[in-house]
Amino acid sequence: MLQDSRAAYPAAQWVALEGCAQSAGHALACSFSSSDEYEAALIAERRAEGRYGPRKHRKQMLITATAIALATAVVVILI
Repeated sequence: MLQDSRAAYPAAQWVALEGCAQSAGHALACSFSSSDEYEAALIAERRAEGRYGPRKHRKQMLITATAIALATAVVVILI
């Protein structure tokens, strides 16, 4: 089928079309067998980058923010 339509395209377009057809076949291949493996690899990569940060730091920040909010509420109530 592609050989018959070769006359319809100039040479440069034909070479580009063949290259796209070959790369399209490679695009369908996936190195992960399931979405769970993909998500695990993605999370591991993001943790290695340091995007998530340590959990202790977030927990400590939440406790500090809660304590400040409670102290502010007590001060407002007493005034």
